[in-house]
Amino acid sequence: MAAEVSFSVASHGGPHTVTISYERAGAGEPLLLLHGIGHHRQAWDPVFGILAAEHDVIAVDLPGFGRSPALPEELEYGLPAVVPALGAFCEALRIERPHVAGNSLGGLLALEMGREKLVRSVTALSPAGFWTPAERRYAFGTLLAMRRAARLLPRPAIERLSTSAAGRTALTSTIYARPWRRSPQAVVAETLALREATGFEATLLAGRDVLFQDDVTGLPVTVAWGTKDRLLLRRQGVRAKHTIPGARLVRLPGCGHVPMNDDPALVARVLLDTCRR
Repeated sequence: MAAEVSFSVASHGGPHTVTISYERAGAGEPLLLLHGIGHHRQAWDPVFGILAAEHDVIAVDLPGFGRSPALPEELEYGLPAVVPALGAFCEALRIERPHVAGNSLGGLLALEMGREKLVRSVTALSPAGFWTPAERRYAFGTLLAMRRAARLLPRPAIERLSTSAAGRTALTSTIYARPWRRSPQAVVAETLALREATGFEATLLAGRDVLFQDDVTGLPVTVAWGTKDRLLLRRQGVRAKHTIPGARLVRLPGCGHVPMNDDPALVARVLLDTCRR
C-alpha cells in the first residue's frame, strides 16, 4: 500500500515542505529504490517482492513524479536540492544510511547520495550523467518525443494499444527490450505517469549541464548496463567505470534501459550482491 510523508528541507531561502509518496515492505537492512525521469515507483514492481525477502525495501515516487507532488517553487530540480530532499526523506522515516539502487535519473541520484556518504552501497542501472553532449541531446530529444506522444494520445487509445503485444511495444519499446512482458495495466499506468509528471520539464532543464565526474569511494558501487539500452547507450558504462574505478561494471544481456522488467531475476541478483558486499 502507498503511503506518504512530509518533511522540511533547508534552502538558502529558508525551510520548505516536501512530500514524497512511497511503498515499503520487507525486513532487514533498508534498501531505497529510485526510478527514472517520467516514470514512477512501480517501475520496480518486477523485483520488489524478491528484494523484500531480504531487505526493508522503500520504493519512492520522486518529487514531481508518480503520486509525489512537485517540489516547492523555491526549490530547483537539480542534484543540490533533490539529494538533500532524499536524505531528509530517509531521516523522516528513521532510515539510517540505506542501500540505494537507482535507474537512469535514479541511478545518478544514487551515485550522488553515495558520493555524499548518505548510503551504505550503490547500485546504478544505466545511470544518467556519463554522456557526451551529442548523446545527451539524443536522450533528451527521445524523452521529449515520448512525453509528447503520451500527452497527445487520449486515454482510451492508450488503453486500447496496451491490450496487444504490438501496442505495448509501440508505447514502451524505447525503454524496454521486451515490452510485451509488461501487463496492459502497467503500460497504461506508466504512460499516464509520463504524461502527468509535473517535474518532467524542470528535471530535463536541470540536467542540461550535468556530468558525473567524481569518484565514489568508501562503499560498494555497482554500475550495470543493458546491452539493448536504446536511450543511454551502453558505452556510457565504460565511462562510468573510468570515473569510478572501484565500481563493479556489470553487463545485463538482452536488457533495455529499464532492466527490472526485462530480466527481474538478474537485476535482483545484481542488487542483492551489491548489498551483501
